[in-house]
Amino acid sequence: MLIPRKYRSIAVAAVLLIISLTVLSFSAIRLSETGFLRKMVLEAAAPVEDTINISLQNLHDVWKRYLFLVGLDDENRRLRKRNAGLTEQLNRYREGSLEAMRLRKLLELRESFPQRAVAARVIDRNRSSLFKTLLINKGTADGLRVGLAVLSDQGVVGRIIETSWHASRVLLLIDGNSNIDGLIQRSRAQGILQGAGSAGCSLKYISRAEEVLAGDVVISSGLSGVLPKGLLLGVVTGASRKEGGLFQKIDVAPAVDFEKLEEVLALTTDMKPKP
Repeated sequence: MLIPRKYRSIAVAAVLLIISLTVLSFSAIRLSETGFLRKMVLEAAAPVEDTINISLQNLHDVWKRYLFLVGLDDENRRLRKRNAGLTEQLNRYREGSLEAMRLRKLLELRESFPQRAVAARVIDRNRSSLFKTLLINKGTADGLRVGLAVLSDQGVVGRIIETSWHASRVLLLIDGNSNIDGLIQRSRAQGILQGAGSAGCSLKYISRAEEVLAGDVVISSGLSGVLPKGLLLGVVTGASRKEGGLFQKIDVAPAVDFEKLEEVLALTTDMKPKP
């Protein structure tokens, strides 16, 4: 049976390796000068054994590298999991720090009023085009009632229009049904600040004779008794006399960013007890 050409070299090497091992085994107990035949066997067997040893060493190295990579992958998974936990913990600390800063501002605001003020958290928002309201987590059990003013550290938020024992709905300053007595801080001109939805607010009933400039600050006048005097309502963004009539058209941007409100202060009518 003929051996295929591509396997002949392998067959010859195997035969030589067998012959060399046989000769070595017979002559291992005899210490004499190496004969010519044994030299030939050693010369032929050495490259084969070297190739086999290199292959085995390479296989061993590959196996060690595989085990190292498996261990490295496990370590990476463990580190990623730990990193995710630390990131989550850091985020909780960051949120706690930001909340503490907001509550500190509300506390400072609360201390500036002689009336008792109740801090509340925003728990829902009505983003419909018809009504601009939000829901807070305090109600009649905390001393709140319809008509009370609601503030933030930025300025006036609105007033309470509905209450239950532990929740209240607040009509925002920008709602079309909101009307608050206001005045321009610089000129002391008084008018009514009315909500205009997504457009912000309009300051109505300001005489055409009054000078109104973009950037003028609008504050509460305190005339209605709902809001104390001097609370920030917004800033004039534009004034026009082109429409005719007795009054100007004045656009006002609210001081409060309603989309970012998280905590508010409801101002009651109860006076704080004297120390």
